[in-house]
Amino acid sequence: MRYRDQPTIEVTQRVGCDVRTLWEHVTDITLPARCSTELESVEWLDGSDGVEVGARFRGRSKHEAFGDWETVCEVVEVEDQRRWVWNVIGPDGVGATWGFEVEPTSDGALVRQWGRMGPGPSGLTPAIVAQPDKEARIVARRLAEWGQNMQANLEWIRSQVEG
Repeated sequence: MRYRDQPTIEVTQRVGCDVRTLWEHVTDITLPARCSTELESVEWLDGSDGVEVGARFRGRSKHEAFGDWETVCEVVEVEDQRRWVWNVIGPDGVGATWGFEVEPTSDGALVRQWGRMGPGPSGLTPAIVAQPDKEARIVARRLAEWGQNMQANLEWIRSQVEG
């Protein structure tokens, strides 16, 4: 697994609620900060206050291996009550792309969160450059961390909408 291949991870959860209710939760940018082991806070920038193409927000994170950092993200795609996608913008371009998707099912709805590394450099880049022979392991470990945090997000949503 190579960073340059833009590896992706996704987590899906079936939820007993309607799409409209689910959409309200996945478009709350503070949601991941409630559940994440590293994302500590999120705030809208430039007067934005909701998910729309071009809206930007800042996230503040902390990780034992990477330290403290901030990122600026930009919403790049919105399909109302279906999907929204944002890029994490770094000094050399997009360091990651994330998204939430919702869809109706016969007994509620399905919610999916996904994340894709790259194509630009990110916080992993220094570790990969320093240990190129361990790139696959570095990438896999980071994807596993993302997956755990995404699963926590979806479990939290389910607990809120199903009681």
